Amino acid sequence: MALMGEWWRPETAPALSGQASRDLDAGTWWSGASFAALMAFTFVLLLAPQGFVPALAPLRIGLLTAVLALAAYLFDRFAGGGSITRVTPEIVAAAALVIWALATLPLSYWPGGSLAFLLDMYFKTLAIFWLLANVVDTRPRLRRAAGCLVLMTVPLAAFAVHAFATGQFIEADGPVRRIAGVDAPLTQNPNDLALMLNLVLPLALALAQAAERAATRLAFLACALLDAIGVILTFSRAGFICLALIAIVSLWKAVRRPWKGWAFAAVVLALIAAPLLPRGYLDRLSTIGDIQSDPTGSAQERWSDTRAALRYVAAHPLLGAGVGMNVLALNEARGASWKNVHNVYLQYAVDLGLPGVALFVALLALCLLATVEAMRRAVAMPAPDLFLLAEGLQISLVVFAVAALFHPVAYHFYFYYVAGLAIAARAAAGGPAEGTNR
Repeated sequence: MALMGEWWRPETAPALSGQASRDLDAGTWWSGASFAALMAFTFVLLLAPQGFVPALAPLRIGLLTAVLALAAYLFDRFAGGGSITRVTPEIVAAAALVIWALATLPLSYWPGGSLAFLLDMYFKTLAIFWLLANVVDTRPRLRRAAGCLVLMTVPLAAFAVHAFATGQFIEADGPVRRIAGVDAPLTQNPNDLALMLNLVLPLALALAQAAERAATRLAFLACALLDAIGVILTFSRAGFICLALIAIVSLWKAVRRPWKGWAFAAVVLALIAAPLLPRGYLDRLSTIGDIQSDPTGSAQERWSDTRAALRYVAAHPLLGAGVGMNVLALNEARGASWKNVHNVYLQYAVDLGLPGVALFVALLALCLLATVEAMRRAVAMPAPDLFLLAEGLQISLVVFAVAALFHPVAYHFYFYYVAGLAIAARAAAGGPAEGTNR
């Protein structure tokens, strides 16, 4: 690891020549088309352009881009005679989780509802996870995927700023004035918007550190700052906890880097800017430690749901209520309110029992280990850009591990998108033998 202190110097980490960079991104036209369609799907997922251009709505562009990505990938595999998928511990763990969900299907509270849930949501999420792990298999593609994610969050954060500045609140006269979410699948409420911005923010910081030109570095830093401001303006308590976690981890890592002075300067600037926080924001944060002081009642309700979920898991530790059925189980345990428990781990535990949550935790841990392996290989190459992206993905996974305590997003794209990129980072660090499944 002695290289770690030296790699930022040109003589230690020479820039790749144009030809070498092209070689790393070698692939068929169909492979490139699959990657492009995957990025187009990401754009639709995050920004929902059909909401702004109604003529796009009948085209179902989300489904169309996902099918194009899948079809192009499969054609590339069959035409090239390669295997359909890269077999990794993470993909095996995800498959085991699906197998367990299917095995418990007959004993679900509502077998037909569980099957529909798998087909309508979870299988789609896993398909994108699988595509990311197999299609984003080179350093240039990983950088492009991360860059696309960062740039796509700019309109989301800008929306948060605009909504707050113009007074577009969910309840203008409510005890806490919170902006509405963006009308897109992953950002429909302020909590989800904060989660999305927090998951991408570490990638913006990684790309800023990896940038060779000052203008590019400043642009990515500006994106990170805008994302952080957007998180604050959502008034999301979980968002603040995750934002603070990003700051702490990033500062801890920065003290070993040549730009540690800039990191400490950013901390000082943040402290100076503290008086500029929105009115009522600190009062909102104070309810984290004093649940009963929340004037909206949401903290009390979520704590009650958490206790109900724990009681259910204690009574049904093995099988659970069936995948996607935690709402019905909680209705039985604490009365009908038709809401998910706001905790990913408890969602899996209520739905699939302790074996289900254990499989998910194993998947999360394996993805974290994938980033560690990618960072180790990147140091040996050396490939500072790949190291920094793997590190950013590692921070994003840690952020999700904490955010999972407060969000009902067990089967959504948030975790599985970052997880797919974590597997891709390790593949990109493995060279031709491991960086492709041809």
